[in-house]
Amino acid sequence: MVDESPSGVQLKLLQAALDHINQGFTVFDRELRLVASNRWLFDLFDLPDRLAVPGTHFSEFMRHNAERGEYGEGDVAAMVAERVERARAFRPHYLERIRPNGDVVAIKGEPLPGGGFVTTYTIITDQRLREEALERAVSDRTAALRDSEQRLRLITDAIPALIARIDTDTRYTFANRRYAAWFGHTVDSILGHPVAGVLGDQLHQELGPRIRQALAGEETTYEYRRAGPDGRIAEMRSTLLPDLDESGQVRGCFVLSLDITEQKQREAELQQAQKMEAVGQLTGGVAHDFNNLLTIILGNVNALRARAADHPGLAELVEPVIDAANRGSSLVNRLLAFARGSAGEPRPVDVAATVVDLTRLLRRSMPSSIEVVTQLTDVPRPAKADRSQLENALLNLALNARDAMDGRGRILFTIAETQVEPARATVLGVAPGGYVRIDVGDTGPGMSEEVRRRAFEPFFTTKEFGSGNGLGLSTVYGFARRSSGMVTIASPPGEGATVTLYLPCTEATDQPSDDDSESGERNPATGTGELVLLVEDDTGVRAVVRRQLNDLGYIVLEAEDASEALDMIRSIGEIRYLISDVVMPGQMNGIALANEAKTLTPAIRVGLISGYADGHGVQEIGSSPFPVLAKPFATEALAGLMGRSV
Repeated sequence: MVDESPSGVQLKLLQAALDHINQGFTVFDRELRLVASNRWLFDLFDLPDRLAVPGTHFSEFMRHNAERGEYGEGDVAAMVAERVERARAFRPHYLERIRPNGDVVAIKGEPLPGGGFVTTYTIITDQRLREEALERAVSDRTAALRDSEQRLRLITDAIPALIARIDTDTRYTFANRRYAAWFGHTVDSILGHPVAGVLGDQLHQELGPRIRQALAGEETTYEYRRAGPDGRIAEMRSTLLPDLDESGQVRGCFVLSLDITEQKQREAELQQAQKMEAVGQLTGGVAHDFNNLLTIILGNVNALRARAADHPGLAELVEPVIDAANRGSSLVNRLLAFARGSAGEPRPVDVAATVVDLTRLLRRSMPSSIEVVTQLTDVPRPAKADRSQLENALLNLALNARDAMDGRGRILFTIAETQVEPARATVLGVAPGGYVRIDVGDTGPGMSEEVRRRAFEPFFTTKEFGSGNGLGLSTVYGFARRSSGMVTIASPPGEGATVTLYLPCTEATDQPSDDDSESGERNPATGTGELVLLVEDDTGVRAVVRRQLNDLGYIVLEAEDASEALDMIRSIGEIRYLISDVVMPGQMNGIALANEAKTLTPAIRVGLISGYADGHGVQEIGSSPFPVLAKPFATEALAGLMGRSV
């Protein structure tokens, strides 16, 4: 019989509403009998319709599930009794159960005020799958982030730079190993520390404004000096980069610091080399003009001496002038050597043997209070250099060391072969490769930085007036450059000075024979009226050389430059000799003139005179077949040039 009463209709509507809910729903009274349920519950758990009848006991539901294995294996009666006992307690409960088909069901029960309870059943399989996927993703992301952080740590620790991050509270949130060690911390101990405490008061006072500038959003780069953990003063260059969030707000700054001490030293050495290059060119120019003056002075005074032979009083006045002019000539020759004049006779030189021979001489000539020691770390290959100039350079260094020690101490010569890499070669201004390195060290007080920088300048000296001309080290510098090498000075305060000479190695082992070098006075020749063309742009020098040639028995024609000289060679066939200055005005120098003259008149004999030649000129003279006589010169030396002319 169908209940058509208003209450019956309402119950039907309520049941229909419950059947449309996508969750299972049950209500049991205090006796654990079913009051209400919905269709979705029976479809969810595949329950028989007989259980849907109101009044069905809770235990029947439990028994049905236990018998079909919903609760796993075990005694059915015991499993039913356990669940009925828990239900009688009427406590709120929540549990999740995985059904045999794999579905995850969330079961939530709440007690009712009059006894009994209401329970909802929800399938949460998809939700759980999403949560598990999310957990796996989070776990994977966390692991990846951890790996990324470890890789970042490895990278930043391997980079030869100091790297850190500072937050807006000026505390460290990151620092690589080098940065932490630089300030006496570990990576862990520096984190969270305020910048002021890590830098120290003095350095923070200097760098604090820079940090505030970066935290205000402005990139900044600066340099500072600080003693590192080893006590060495280091030059540092730091860049601070603001750390901005997506909206452009500053949330901190990154710090990148580099040790530029070596770079600064290389820059200083390069600047010094460039300065010495300029000084050398200037010195050579001065020497050129001075040699022309000395040529005029010596030429005229020598002529005056010959005429004053019968006047003793006049001779007494002439001789000091000649002596002074000769000393001036020697001084100018040293200037020219510094200015990379002549390279001498570069040959393979056994440096170790040369140093040993020199130290024997030094031990005999030095005071007994000065110890001369030679240290040979290996047997280097021969160096390519002029042996006599090398000996002179080493002697200069030894005498400087003696003077620096005030008569008491030790001079140490150390010889070794070293490989100069490209980066170091660029700084030294030499070609990369093998070099013989000669260190000449002393135990004196050392040099100030200012003195060290100026030590190679001509005429610079710290000695008392009259006790030195300041050309010793500049001569060594000139010799090293002419030999395609370099010389440097190291002088830690209070630890003496060490001058290091680099000379290029050579594989050849042959030594020059005694007759390899020609004397300027070999085969002196006098004339019998032969016609000589003299080419010299300086009127005074030309007059002196003309008179010397006349005294030797030659007839002299004069020209001021190469163009005039070639016109005369073309028009005057009787010219037998060409004597020309090397450096002249115009586009053709003396060597080019000589070559052209040989083309026009193969029989003409050529000799060259020179007071100065630049680097290019030196190369030309070295490959030229024509003999060269250095200004100033005596008449006898000019006679030797005439005899050697080709």
